[in-house]
Amino acid sequence: MLIETQEQLAAYFDHTLLDATAKQADIVALCEQAVQYGFCTVCVQPRWVALCADILHGTTVKVCSVAGFPFGTDSAKIKAADADEIIMAGADEVDMVADLASIFSGDDAYLRRELLAVLSVCRTMRPAVPLKLIIESAALNDDQIRFIGHIASDLGVDFLKTSTGFLKAGGAAVEDVRLMAESAPNCKIKAAGGIKTLEQTLQLIEAGAVRIGASASVQIMEEFRAQHGND
Repeated sequence: MLIETQEQLAAYFDHTLLDATAKQADIVALCEQAVQYGFCTVCVQPRWVALCADILHGTTVKVCSVAGFPFGTDSAKIKAADADEIIMAGADEVDMVADLASIFSGDDAYLRRELLAVLSVCRTMRPAVPLKLIIESAALNDDQIRFIGHIASDLGVDFLKTSTGFLKAGGAAVEDVRLMAESAPNCKIKAAGGIKTLEQTLQLIEAGAVRIGASASVQIMEEFRAQHGND
């Protein structure tokens, strides 16, 4: 997609602050920035969801939070409970970390059970709550990305997401986004992890990402403004 305006670019962003040391004032500032720039969502830890929902009530900015974060090692029951709790607190979207051990071992049955447990929570809501599945693509080979992409696409997961941003293996890569889009045709793609520049952002969108998770959203927007003026 050709991005010509600040509004078009801003609509891609989940404006993110998942640092465990974030304070209330930081979360308030995050929400204010999201409204100012017109970002799609703020993405925060569960303990901040209710605050964000209160601040953003009546705006176009939604609230996103996380389940099984950041390692994905919780049981399916715990992840489903996480999803239910953050939705009840006011989250509009859920980003859940997949069980990496099951991806590495090719355990199709475990992954389907876990995804169905969380999807059941998201789908019983009215309106249904989108689920984004974080797969840590930088830690996976191509076959593993195809494997989890096929399962997610088959079950109707809304998004595949590259990364938590917390794993040493790395974050979003253009080639991984492209492969994820090809492997999961029924899923949208969210790129996240280490996205700091406008150039990175545009390359990831060109590769197939329809959502960008970044803590550097404001800097990226200001870089766009410097290049394109106030259009």
